Amino acid sequence: MKQIVLVLDAMGVLYKSADDVAELLVPFVTGNGGVSDPGTIRREYEEAGLGRISAAAFWRKVGVSLALEDEYLARHQLAEDLPAFLRNLPEVVGSLWCLSNDVAEWSQKLRARHGLTERFSGFVISGDVGTRKPGPEIYQSLLARVGRSAAECIFVDDSCTNLDAARALGFQTILFARAVREGISEHRIVQSFCDLAGLLNDYSPGPDRYEDPA
Repeated sequence: MKQIVLVLDAMGVLYKSADDVAELLVPFVTGNGGVSDPGTIRREYEEAGLGRISAAAFWRKVGVSLALEDEYLARHQLAEDLPAFLRNLPEVVGSLWCLSNDVAEWSQKLRARHGLTERFSGFVISGDVGTRKPGPEIYQSLLARVGRSAAECIFVDDSCTNLDAARALGFQTILFARAVREGISEHRIVQSFCDLAGLLNDYSPGPDRYEDPA
């Protein structure tokens, strides 16, 4: 069996929160006496997520103590069925990678906190490489590290925009959408890691890349 590279997004895939800025970061900053404008918080987060400022500088700019960083990160919860998936990876998966837009320091702390570091072959994080999805450069950084062609990689993300950019570069793509509406995507759709495991277990190289169960 020819094995593939499985590439997982973080927020909305590995972690329950999809828009962590709106769902977690903005309420945390405002609730701890920081700046009240969500636009300002998002802009500073994106600067940190490109590695232009440090995590410490981010907290200073939004008016929250760096000492509260771990309290904020504790709000990120893993997808409930992720641990079982990681313990029993489908045989077709030759290596597992994470590709995410995030602050480098936060990504490192979160994967250490949740025991993910040893489960993955590597992590390509926007704050480390200085470019974000859906820009092509971050996907190219991933391919350079993986050492395989895009066609040999399956990328799983909860954003159609990010998946469209990956597909344009030759990646196979799967939309991770816990709440699915019919017709929302041209990408294959899974709603859980159980669904993803089933899809990968039915993987077969060929024009459509997958064989659906009869």
